[in-house]
This record gives sequence, structure tokens and C-alpha cells, in this order.
Amino acid sequence: MAPATTANLGPGFDCLGMALDLWNELELVAPSASPLVEVLGEGAGELPGDASNLVYRAISFLYGEAGVEVPALHLRCHNVVPLKRGLGSSAAAIASGLVAANALCGNPFGGKELLEMAATIEGHPDNVAAAVLGGLQLVVSEDRKLYSAPVNLPPTLHAVVYIPEFRMATSEARAVLPASYSRGDAVFNMGRAALLVLGMAANRLEYLNIATQDRLHQPYRQALFPAMKLLFQAARDAGALGVFLSGSGSTVLALTDGREMTVAYEMAEAARQAGIEGQVKITRPALEGAHVVGQP
Repeated sequence: MAPATTANLGPGFDCLGMALDLWNELELVAPSASPLVEVLGEGAGELPGDASNLVYRAISFLYGEAGVEVPALHLRCHNVVPLKRGLGSSAAAIASGLVAANALCGNPFGGKELLEMAATIEGHPDNVAAAVLGGLQLVVSEDRKLYSAPVNLPPTLHAVVYIPEFRMATSEARAVLPASYSRGDAVFNMGRAALLVLGMAANRLEYLNIATQDRLHQPYRQALFPAMKLLFQAARDAGALGVFLSGSGSTVLALTDGREMTVAYEMAEAARQAGIEGQVKITRPALEGAHVVGQP
């Protein structure tokens, strides 16, 4: 199983990721004459059913790192995480494939090694750090090495997610970002990212409204999702602690400690009035990352 994830959390652009209690399940059906991947749920009829599937590619990658020939497998993916909505569907696919392959090989690799493999496949580490390790992860890279640190989470924290029907591809969402930023915008985000980590770790929920603000990516991505600011305001007015675009979007995530149903209703109503179709879910951070069911 592998969790959905949310990246950035507002100001932590490309360095903060948090696992959510929404899970994709990968089932090994049996050895097969040729690679076969059944996809049920999200992505059914759309994701490839052969060795080019991202889950299978992750499995093949780990077998290659282990120096073992990858067997032909029949896999069944029970997907809950929506595609291209900023909830880490690719990170969940990669994490589930790596963890499954690691178990099949006798668990030769630890969490840090799995994270480095996942980041190599994904291209950036924020979502995969949370998908592999669980919880809220602060991750930075230096000289091709990854450094990931867990951040304690308030025990009563919830997440209300509004998931629009329309998709925002990561490549498109990155294309609208500027090539450079002003010193003021950089300082704005550095301070808020630091305050966000402190607010989470110290259970200072009153900081989260300011700490989830951002000037590096959300103002520019609003051009792709003009109604985003209406959902932000609806969540805040309903009592959310903080609200942000999940990853590169299109999902909007509100952090809450109570009033979850009210926040969910008001976000959905704001979306309806803006003509945005979608669904709302109430969930929590997941403290555990991708894992084999029945194993610690």
C-alpha cells in the first residue's frame, strides 16, 4: 500500500511533502508469462497494462539496483489517488512498486535507499519522500544526496481536500513559473516555510494561516485555476487553519482541527458557484509510508 501525498504545503516549494490517509493498493496476483498490470479504480482504461506502467518500471528499477533479473509478474493496482490532481499519484505508484520489489528481493534496501531510488525515478523528492517514509517530510538535496527529516505533526490535524474534475499536469504548472524571483518574495517564503515547520512540530496551530502563504508558485498557477482563490477564502471563512494548492494542483487542501464538515461544505459550495465540478474528502495525515500489509 502507498499513500496519497501533498507537496509544498504553501511555501515549502519542492522541499515539503506530507502523506495522506488515502491509499493505493498493489496486489501481486501471480508470476506471469509476460508483464501484466491490471488497473482498477483511478486510471482504469488509461494507465498502461504492461511493463511500461510506472509501478512496473519502479519494480524493474529496484531489481536492476539489486543486480537481479526482474521476473514477469501479474500485478493488480487498486487505485484511489486521482491522476494529475496534485495528490502524488506518480509518487504512490513509484513507492508501491519499490516497496513491493524490495520485499520480493528479501528487503536488501533501507528507507533512505528506497527514497533515493524514488527521487531518481520521479525527478524531484518532495512527494516521494512522504510516500516512502510517511508523515511530514522536509527533504533537500546536496551533491546528489538526499537529506530527509521528519517533522512532528499535531495529533488532531485533519485535511479537507477539494478535488476538481479537471487536471493540471505538473509540466504545465511548472511552465507558468518565472525563471527568477525577487529577494522580497524569497524572504517571504523562507520565513513562512520555517514558521510552518515550527507550527507543525510545536503544535502551534495558530501559526498555520500565515505559515501556509506563498509567493513562489500559487500566484502564478492561479492563471490555470482562477477559482482557486475563491476556495481558499471559503475554507478560511469556514474555520480552516490554513489552505493551499496541493502540489501543482488542481486539488485544494485545507488544514483543520475541528469544523471539517463545515469547511468541506463551504469549499464544495464555492466550487459549485464557480462552475467547478469535483469532490470533497475529509482525511488525515498518514504517519506511515508505503508498506507491505502484514509487515512492520
